[in-house]
Amino acid sequence: MAHSDPSSSTRGATRRPGTLWVVATPIGHLDDLGARARHLLGTVPVIAAEDTRTSRRLVEGRSGNVTWLSLHEHNESHAASRVLDRLAAGDDVALVSDAGTPLISDPGYRLVGEARRQGFPVSPVPGPCAAIAALSAGGLPTDRFSFQGFPPARAAARRARFESLAGATETLVFYVPARDLPGVLSDMASAFGTERAAVVARELTKQFETIRDGGLGALAEWVSGDPDQQRGEAVVLVEGAAGKAASDIDARRLARELAAELPPARAARVLARVTGLSRREAFDEIERLRADERGD
Repeated sequence: MAHSDPSSSTRGATRRPGTLWVVATPIGHLDDLGARARHLLGTVPVIAAEDTRTSRRLVEGRSGNVTWLSLHEHNESHAASRVLDRLAAGDDVALVSDAGTPLISDPGYRLVGEARRQGFPVSPVPGPCAAIAALSAGGLPTDRFSFQGFPPARAAARRARFESLAGATETLVFYVPARDLPGVLSDMASAFGTERAAVVARELTKQFETIRDGGLGALAEWVSGDPDQQRGEAVVLVEGAAGKAASDIDARRLARELAAELPPARAARVLARVTGLSRREAFDEIERLRADERGD
């Protein structure tokens, strides 16, 4: 669907409704702002931004007037109504986040959903996205991947989330504040196994960009021993587990020996690390075999 230049005015008794432009912005390097995005941000009458102070640098030197609206996770419901009012009045609005593609672990989906429900045109202006940038340079399989956003901040909830994903066969993608990397990688190593292949992509497109691959255990040690790797923002990629059939075969082969040598909980932890099963699946497998041996 084609739309007119947002800087043009519509004459006549009835104005067309405004278009909500979902505009991707750089994740670090300002030269990654595309020509189309630059033009829109330089001409659109209204910009809804997660942080208006951060986003103003994208329109430095703009000659035309622009109305800034603040739209973030704490005020989205209220701010969305203001954006919808401007769209109803015929003003085009550009939605931007602090960095990258709006709505990808950033606010805006409530606004976009309501705009579509009310019949306003919504059009993407694609560009940078940290998750896709990390996948493109990380070297892990990309034919299937699952974006998991930010893991829970509380350690217990985070561990439970990782354990629930231990059997997933697709590449997993997480956003992680770099200060949390030591704890996050340690919990991942416990849930997925220390040898599970992973990638830490930190400060992508910025001066101190770092992309490092290895086993989760080794990555956890590396980050813990280097405070510089605990600064900024990171994307963590985790390779998917082996196929379920292979995991089942390994579980049957190993569970008997492990159950004979170790308490059930420890046996389940080892089994999960080796096969890619979740701890619950591994524990259930061991318990089934123990029950068979007892004749239950």
